[in-house]
Amino acid sequence: MTSTEQQHAGAAESGGIASPGRWLALAVLVFAVLLVAVDATVLGLATPFLSEDLKPSGTQLLWIGDVYSFIIAGLLVSMGSLGDRIGRKKLLLTGAVAFGAVSVLNAYATSPEMMIVARALLGVAGATLMPSTLALIRNIFHDPKERSLAVGIWGAAASAGAAVGPVVGGFLLENFWWGSVFLINLPVMAVLVVVGIKLLPESKDPSPGPWDLLSVLLSLVGMVAVVYAIKEAAVHGFRWDIAAAAVVGLGALYWFVRRQRTLQSPLLDMRLFQHRGFSGAVLADLLTILGLSGLVFFLSQFLQLVQERSPLQAGLIELPAAVGAVGAGLTAGFLARRTSVRLAVSGGLTAVGLSLAACTLLTADTGIVALGCALFLGGLGAGLAFTVTADVILSSVPKEQAGAASAVSETAYELGAALGIALLGSIVTGIYRGFPVPDGVPADVSAAAHDSLGGAVESAGVLPQDQATALLVSARDSFTDGFQTAALVGALVLFATACAAWFMLRGQKLEEGIEH
Repeated sequence: MTSTEQQHAGAAESGGIASPGRWLALAVLVFAVLLVAVDATVLGLATPFLSEDLKPSGTQLLWIGDVYSFIIAGLLVSMGSLGDRIGRKKLLLTGAVAFGAVSVLNAYATSPEMMIVARALLGVAGATLMPSTLALIRNIFHDPKERSLAVGIWGAAASAGAAVGPVVGGFLLENFWWGSVFLINLPVMAVLVVVGIKLLPESKDPSPGPWDLLSVLLSLVGMVAVVYAIKEAAVHGFRWDIAAAAVVGLGALYWFVRRQRTLQSPLLDMRLFQHRGFSGAVLADLLTILGLSGLVFFLSQFLQLVQERSPLQAGLIELPAAVGAVGAGLTAGFLARRTSVRLAVSGGLTAVGLSLAACTLLTADTGIVALGCALFLGGLGAGLAFTVTADVILSSVPKEQAGAASAVSETAYELGAALGIALLGSIVTGIYRGFPVPDGVPADVSAAAHDSLGGAVESAGVLPQDQATALLVSARDSFTDGFQTAALVGALVLFATACAAWFMLRGQKLEEGIEH
């Protein structure tokens, strides 16, 4: 075979794109995942400003933080399957336009209820982007080593986006109003659409079968209802309405699974979970993000409201997590092949657990170096574990099912993010609300202060100096206690997950040969 023929063959093996073209296509996909990841965390720094402007209750504030992830988690499997059917490029670009439009609605929300609805709609648009990006990588890169690097870059962008979000948010919040953190989506989405039309190849399942709308509905209702029940029970204890939501959610998910087993063209092929490596990778994804997300959500508030740092300072302190994640993501495939998949994943999970354990020692006086080291270690572990598990998930399925498999990976990620904010956030909130107020503080001021730490800071402004100081010291100490307890729970979850991954990923290897 001549060199020219070899080049053409290589292009054919990579979705018909020559080498420079497929790496440019990857750059477009990285744009999309970077934006969605930034959007998931940029709100953390804006929370105190948003609280002051929209005055949400503590429960509404949690919903604003996690409804985006709830909706994404509920729709990812459906959207991944839809992309397999109508074309992943088409779904990605359509979702990008919708994401930009709904971002404007978020930026100009005028009430907590409007903000929750806007975040939910943003979740619908976001659900079209994530599985499409990973599925397109599966179809563009057929050389496993190249694909490992591409997935590493993709994973690094997801992790870096989550960590860069606070830096971008901090800069914007110091110069503009909180809605600006959403308007940054518009120029990025414009570039994504214009460049994506030219560079991205279309790919889909050649024999997809019909898209089952009942399965879509069952997936959405099941996911949202179950997560809602967990979140509410953690805050308020068990009530009949919470129990009813749990029953409805579990029933919908059970029906969904049963239905997938009977459909000729299921939204999600349940046989994928019979693969031990696939199931282990999904579990590792879910619990890694669960441990990290709640912590990151409240870390931004801790840095601003307890340590009294500016939004930009808080964002920069969180930047080492991005550095660690990018470095680990780019080298994850090489490390997993030189050692083993289970060592890479379990080691990554252990590093995240150690990072969370270090956060149990955080106080109002903790310095930047200690914070940076803990966050760097967490980013390093998350980047390593998340990248290798994504590669395992993609390698476990035929390329025609890449969208559905990618959606499972992304669902685990987003569900973990939602549960992390819900469960760890509920621990923080539950402990925080028990703090004692000084004598003589009016009942309405006390109620506002107990609702959230942002509310306490605002409420202190109407009190005499000595009362205000005492109130803030008590509130900040209680928030720190809750934060440390949540970090401890997260660390224990991660250590247990590292042990489970060690056994579930036994014998799992990344692919070596080029697909034909």
